[in-house]
Amino acid sequence: MLIHLLRSHLRPYRSLLLLVVVLQTVQSAAALMLPGLNAEIVDQGVLLGNNAYIRSRGALMLMFSIIQVVFAVAAVRFGAKVAMNFGRDLRTNLFHQVNDFSAQEVGTFGAPSLITRITNDVQQVQMLVVMACTMAVAAPITIVVGLYMALRQDVGLSVVMLFAMPVAAIVLGVIVSQMVPAFRKMQDQIDRINRVMREQITGIRVVRSFVREPQEQARFAEASADLTTTALRSGRLMSAMFPIVNVLINVSSVAVLWIGAYEVSRGQLEVGSLIAYLSYLVQILMSVVMATFTISMVPRASVSSNRITEVLHTDSSVAPPLNPVRNVPRLGTLEMRGVAFHYPGAEKPVLSDLSFTTTPGHTTAIVGSTGAGKTTLVGLVPRLFDATAGTVLVDGVDVRDLEPERLSHCIGLVPQKPYLFSGTVASNLHFGKPDATEEEMWEALEVAQAADFVRAMPGALEARIDQGGANLSGGQRQRLSIARALVRRPSIYLFDDSFSALDLTTDAKLRAALTPYTADAAVVIVAQRVSTIATADDILVLEDGRLVGRGTHDELLADCPTYAEIVQSQIGERSAA
Repeated sequence: MLIHLLRSHLRPYRSLLLLVVVLQTVQSAAALMLPGLNAEIVDQGVLLGNNAYIRSRGALMLMFSIIQVVFAVAAVRFGAKVAMNFGRDLRTNLFHQVNDFSAQEVGTFGAPSLITRITNDVQQVQMLVVMACTMAVAAPITIVVGLYMALRQDVGLSVVMLFAMPVAAIVLGVIVSQMVPAFRKMQDQIDRINRVMREQITGIRVVRSFVREPQEQARFAEASADLTTTALRSGRLMSAMFPIVNVLINVSSVAVLWIGAYEVSRGQLEVGSLIAYLSYLVQILMSVVMATFTISMVPRASVSSNRITEVLHTDSSVAPPLNPVRNVPRLGTLEMRGVAFHYPGAEKPVLSDLSFTTTPGHTTAIVGSTGAGKTTLVGLVPRLFDATAGTVLVDGVDVRDLEPERLSHCIGLVPQKPYLFSGTVASNLHFGKPDATEEEMWEALEVAQAADFVRAMPGALEARIDQGGANLSGGQRQRLSIARALVRRPSIYLFDDSFSALDLTTDAKLRAALTPYTADAAVVIVAQRVSTIATADDILVLEDGRLVGRGTHDELLADCPTYAEIVQSQIGERSAA
């Protein structure tokens, strides 16, 4: 997976990668020229007292040193550019892929895991690319050319190389094989700690209201301790690689000096050649260290690449149409024919054989107990997920055949949990209609009963909104969420329990203002309060995903026991209050 991911996303940067290889080759060649020149200075200059030769060869060494530095800096610069562009492209692809996911795929992976994959996992692979461009490219060049240059100095000393390099390869291979499962486990634990943090931050009010701080601290401490244990284990494995290589370098150096000193004493080897060979040995084994450092990152990058590829290769269950329908008259009709929905792995369907039609100027209400499938039904219209059976039609066309942008323009959805984005009141309303004028925004705010508190905020339409609308009350967030859908002026409105945070007075005012504003559109309202839906033209009563009643408020009171029970329970609650 790692090789496939690198190949596919580094393809646009082949020219830069080739340039990096050329630059690294030149700088490595320049570095490998230095020990040979040093040997000549010792043998032909120092030992013979030839100062002119020392100066000429010294100037040559200086030139090669400058070449090495300049080309090494250039290689690192272009290598870093490749790695950063690679990371940017990969994050962009992941972001677009996740944006195309339906609620089903998002729920399968989980938001904390998707965030980790887009950030931490991409960073691991990106770091591998950085190290490969700055170290790993130069390492094999140095090893191969260095071996050739060392053999030119003396063949007999190469027995040390024949021993040191296989030992290093075997030991490092064993360590790397142990690191893969540790890094895989560590990435899963990062997901877990992100999930715990996300839950605690999001639910901080619940935690404090139930005085659960000690328990939540213990839960976080457990997740953190597990991550620490795994990270320490993988860190110990990684840290063991470098002392092993250093020991090999030192032992090999001692062996070279031992054998080389004997050959020098017998006149079979020049002092300068021994010094040069020792320099080549250190350069070669240091290249092994650089390769080791890069290899040590491969296991974690491999695990991360598997997690990234898993997201990239997961197709959304809501597939875009192959031949999308674009030119559809704006009718404002919504129809469901024999619709059913079944979550993967669930024992029974959420919705079964559901059919109804709503038209412009018609209000359809949906009511039922918790878990009856009301929100799922509403989610099928904008294709948050697709029906597993039956057909959902907007303006007479199956939503699976409509162009996504065309479908989006037809629908104004107010979700059950109102969510506002960080920015301003105006920027949030522009989510509904990017080119909305101030007049249109104020009109939508008036209908949503939000104009008064928006005017009271500093800056009015330019008033600051924190992430999620944290600086607003639940009712204010809900009203702004309603205004965001109203400013769009769609042909179909979907209100998914969007009035629950409103008091009865505000609820009544809002519904009264909605009637003329949505007169030319179809309206679907999911609600818990009977007072919210009592005046609806058509009320659907759901129970366990099935339609058990349909009609007006008075008709259902007379003919539908489930609806009568819901009404009676709410009357009883108000009487008790």
